[in-house]
Amino acid sequence: MPVSYSSLSKIPTCYATVSISHTKPYTLDAKLEAISSAGFKAVELGFPDLLEFAKDWLDTDVKEDEYDKLCVAAEEVKSLCQVHDLKILVLQPFSNFEGWEPGSDEQKDALARAHGWISIMKAVGTDMLQVGSSDSFNITSDRDRLASDLRHLADLLRPHGFRLAYENWCWATHCPTLSDAWEIVQLVNRSNIGLCLDTFQIAGSEWADPTTEDGLVKHDGLDGLPGLRAKFHRSLAKLSTTIPADKIYFLQISDAYQPVPPMKDKVVDGLRPRGRWSHDFRPLPFEEGYLPVTEVTRAVLETGFRGWFSYEAFDGGKDGKGLPESREADLMAIAKRAMVAQRELLSAAAQYTRPSEDQMHITYRGQETNQLS
Repeated sequence: MPVSYSSLSKIPTCYATVSISHTKPYTLDAKLEAISSAGFKAVELGFPDLLEFAKDWLDTDVKEDEYDKLCVAAEEVKSLCQVHDLKILVLQPFSNFEGWEPGSDEQKDALARAHGWISIMKAVGTDMLQVGSSDSFNITSDRDRLASDLRHLADLLRPHGFRLAYENWCWATHCPTLSDAWEIVQLVNRSNIGLCLDTFQIAGSEWADPTTEDGLVKHDGLDGLPGLRAKFHRSLAKLSTTIPADKIYFLQISDAYQPVPPMKDKVVDGLRPRGRWSHDFRPLPFEEGYLPVTEVTRAVLETGFRGWFSYEAFDGGKDGKGLPESREADLMAIAKRAMVAQRELLSAAAQYTRPSEDQMHITYRGQETNQLS
């Protein structure tokens, strides 16, 4: 589908609260004020932010499963967002739900969390739950069972008019790619389940790899770098031609730094390499990352999608250890940089043209740009 710049002018913008200056302990109210003042119209409400807000608001310790207390706090957060003229687009991140052995303690915990989060959604006034593909180690690989669990979750949400936005996490155990997530969504076969697409998760699973010297997926068997590039372009073409726009609930946006030296290919503190990469190495677009953010965005727009663009950038600097104080101290500046990135991204995506199959096999020209052509 053609993409004209004029067709992008009304795309609504959102910011994930957990990601704005995520290495500094700012209050949720301060985050909301900065996000609103920069011109964003919605937030992804992060459960960690709600939990910390509840502790401060109620002046008591609040545990993750004390849903009555969390709902009281959620009602106040709803009021705060109304003051700042912000919609709560989604509650996130709900994780490790699907794939547990039936009747196991893990499955019982997952279901209890689902009911608790639904109560929070009602209190805070959002109709969407973001669910990341599970990264738990001891879950089934049976896709029918994974889909069955998510179908049950969608059915729990449906009586309330709620939707499930399923996202491929690029370090997930059995569903790390967009193709995996879309297959699962189709197997679930419910009207209230769709996709949360993410420029980092898409490119971070199929194009980039934080454990290799060049920062890219291993490509020895793909006719080298031109082969990797051609394979990735075909994947983006498949995205733009096979996923209906109404099954894309929102698009999350961030770039990534290439870790130098590469990360060790092992589990650390329960996280696979791509999970650690996601946590601290994700700047805004056009801020020295190396992922093909423009190309992924263009492919999403070619579906006809013109819904929410949501910024979720976990920027811990190129070494993942934190940004200089001068860049972390001003929430307003961070939010404004994200809005600048939004304008630049829309312009770049509108102008971008995916190369033909022949053009895909021209000599690779280095990683100084996140453009693949």
